[in-house]
Amino acid sequence: MVKLKVTQVKSKIGTKQNHRDSLRTLGLHKIRQSTVREDTPEVRGLIHTVRHLVVVEEVK
Repeated sequence: MVKLKVTQVKSKIGTKQNHRDSLRTLGLHKIRQSTVREDTPEVRGLIHTVRHLVVVEEVK
């Protein structure tokens, strides 16, 4: 199963509430913090919401 490594690269200060909620749901709280998630449609949707704040890499 493919996993996605999601790293926050920009601050959530000044963003919309749903962007902050998406980051929290992904498990991101600080800049340069990373989490590894399963590649599911739900996770892809969360990443799409905050695509300007995060960087995504595939992990095998």
